[in-house]
This record gives sequence, structure tokens and C-alpha cells, in this order.
Amino acid sequence: MAKKQDTAQISPVLDVTPPASMRRAGRLTSLLIAAFLIGLFYLAYVLVSQSPEYMAKAGKTGYGTVCDRFGDVLYDGTKPLTAYPAGHFTDVGSLIGDTTGQMNNTLIARNLGALANYSFLYGSDGHVTLRTTLSHKANQAVYKALGSKDGTVIAYNWKTGELLCCVSKPGLDIAKGYANLDSMPKGSLLCKAFYPTVPGSTQKVSTLIAAYQACGIEKINALQFNCKGSFLNAKGQLIKCHKSEGHGKQTLSEAFANSCNPYFAQLVQSPMLPLSSVIETYTQMGYSVNNAAAEPLEMDGIRIAAASTELTDQNDFDTQWGCLGQGRTLVSPFQLMLFQGAIANGTGCAVMPHLIDTKTDIDGTVTAWHSGEPAQTGQLFTSEAAKAVQAVMTENAAKHYNISLPAFQCGVKSGTAQVAVDGKAQENSLLAGFCLDADCPVAFCIMIEARSSNDITTAQIAKTLLTNLKGVS
Repeated sequence: MAKKQDTAQISPVLDVTPPASMRRAGRLTSLLIAAFLIGLFYLAYVLVSQSPEYMAKAGKTGYGTVCDRFGDVLYDGTKPLTAYPAGHFTDVGSLIGDTTGQMNNTLIARNLGALANYSFLYGSDGHVTLRTTLSHKANQAVYKALGSKDGTVIAYNWKTGELLCCVSKPGLDIAKGYANLDSMPKGSLLCKAFYPTVPGSTQKVSTLIAAYQACGIEKINALQFNCKGSFLNAKGQLIKCHKSEGHGKQTLSEAFANSCNPYFAQLVQSPMLPLSSVIETYTQMGYSVNNAAAEPLEMDGIRIAAASTELTDQNDFDTQWGCLGQGRTLVSPFQLMLFQGAIANGTGCAVMPHLIDTKTDIDGTVTAWHSGEPAQTGQLFTSEAAKAVQAVMTENAAKHYNISLPAFQCGVKSGTAQVAVDGKAQENSLLAGFCLDADCPVAFCIMIEARSSNDITTAQIAKTLLTNLKGVS
């Protein structure tokens, strides 16, 4: 009888693998489905996140309000601005802005969508509010104190980063509109605190930091130079002192208080302070030196151009003059204030300023605009240099500003900037400084344009500023 074959051994193995063309088609289909889902999710995100701005720009909804830290209105998109007292918005016009599009570097222009009274989920039945860190009362007091003088004043809490005061004159009353735009004073649409200006002798703070870092604190503090009213540098170029008869032999602290140009010119020319070290320090502090790239600063979308200067030869007038805050050196009051914050805290690293505190959404939800710890600048200079400059500046305030600022523990550096405006020479008066009082941890920069001897002083403005900010933050 024949042996029966094992059918399992002779049955052919079926190949069920789909052909390559089908596998490619399957992968393509999966990719298309994934792309479709991603696009769908993105569309949903755009509808939810950007629909308020689209609806507002289309005129379908209005805008909410911007208020100060105490609830005082700084802009109102829910009713006519003329409903407020005359001049109510003038001190903050170029900082807060409005929704007309006339100004593009303001809080509203940079955060327009966040102010729209519309939500994809809740419609337009509600009221959006951006609460700022500003004290409108302090802002108005400083604006009033400037009187007829133009200029800018900016101050922030160097511990928390809260911007407390920001005034720019000539002011802009947004309630009056722009019918007379052509006749508005020059600078009305700009917040001058954010734009580079000639810093004058406030620049000597940066130069002193560079000297401390390159040569050591004890060596610089012990350094003496003679001032005879002028200094003839190595190239035979003359740098004059504001005191024509000179200051005589001075230490660093004396020259700092006297704002002596010949002393600091000799310091810059000294072989003990290589120009490469000055350039390195300036660059670390955020300056664009000799056209090198430097990152602009930013505060809640508002952009601030980086400081800049040209330093090519430490024996040459232009370089020495630049280190003294003239020539091609330009720094914004915002950045000068930032340096003061890094000096005040003694670390050489400043807390970044911010202006928006919270947002109240259309459904009444209040959220913090900035979460976590305050943002930092990174290391601008060493903590040793920060503490050394702080000591020099507080000594200067104690000895020379004890009458104008008797109630505050401050550090200050004054400056006079020689500028030309529309071909006419003028002198701007500046004061950069900080307050160390526990109830007034404020860093500031003040600039009064075209100041004469009979005008209000920067120290008087500082007194008004600190008096109104005491206990605020």
C-alpha cells in the first residue's frame, strides 16, 4: 500500500506581501492624512488665536482698554477718548499709542490682537483689558515737572522689571486725533526713551566698567591724573574740560563727580587700559562697536535699537571723545537705565523691563502676561565691576546731591550732551542713576533737551520721580 504524502509539506507558501506600488501608495495616503490633520489643527489654532485681530481690523468688533497698575485708564477703545479730562492721555500717548496705525512702536501697535474685544469661543460679549505696570500718577507728575522742556524720563523696578514711568515730550494727546499732524512738534509720535541719543558723560559709567574689568578695582581707584582745563593727547588734539581753569590732580572718584573730560581721556589713552578691553566690555554690554552686529532690545514687542560707537585708536580724539559720550556714541535712555539696574543689584546682570502685567480676557479670565521668574539680560559686566561702580555712584550722590535728593539712598551720574538739531547746536542734560531704598528700588534715566542754566534740573526731576514712585512697587 503506498505511503500517503504529507499535504502540509507539499502545499505552496502564499506570498501575501502587497506589491511595492501599493506600499508606496499606502505611505503616501498616510502622509496626506497626517498633513491634512496638521493643517486642520493649524487652521483651528489660527481661528482661535488670531480671529480677534482679524475681526477687529475688519471693523466687526472694537478694542478694549489699557490701564495702569491701579486701574487708571491709559487708552479706551470702548468709548470716545474725549470723554476723559483734557490732557488725560498726553503723558502716555507715544508710549501706549492707539489703534489708528499712526504709530508703530507702541504697546498697542505691537499687541493689537491681544486688545481686540472678540473671542472665537465667546464672541464679542465682553471686555478685554491690558493692565500695565505703569503708575499714571507718577507719569503725570514727571510730565508736569518738565514744564516747557522737551525730553524723556524712564524708570523701572530693578528687582522685578516692572516699568513704572515713561515720559516723552513733546507729548501727544491721542484724544485730539491727527488732523494737525503736519504742525505737530518734531518727535511727537516717538517715545524718545527707546531711541539712541548722545549720552554725554553718562557714558563714563561704561568706560569705568571697562577700566575696572581690565585693570582691577584697586588700581583704577588709586589712579590719579592732572586736569589743567584741557588735555593735549598723543596726536596733538585738544580735549577740553567744562572747567576752564581745570580741576588739578584728581582721583577716580573726584574725576567722576566732576565729570572731568581730561581725566577720562587720559584714562582711555593710558597703556594700562588696552582699547581691545574697552571694545570687549562695550560689546558684552550690548553696544555695536565699529559697525559690528548687536541685538536690539525688546519690551513686550516694543523695539529698542542697540547702543553703538566707533573706537579705532585710543590715542585719537574721536575714540577718546566717544568713550566720554560724544562723537559717534549713541545710547537710548532705556539702555542707560538697564545698565543702572545691573549696577543697583550688584550682579552686572539686569532684570529685563516689562510693561504689560496681566490680561483680562473677554470671558473675565485674568492671566499673567509674563510667567515664571523675570527675564534677565545675561551678564553685561562682572559683579565686582557692578559693586565698584555702585560705590562710586553712591558716593557721588551722597556728596553732591544731598540737597536735591536728601530723602533717598541713590547713585547717580550726570552728563551734558552736545548735539545739533536742525543745524542748531544745543546741550541736552542727562542723569542716569538708581535708588537702593527698600520701598523704592528704582533705576532711571532722565534727559532734558536744550536745557539752559535757568531751567529745571535733572536732579529736580529725579526727586519728583522718586517721590511719586516711593512705595509703589
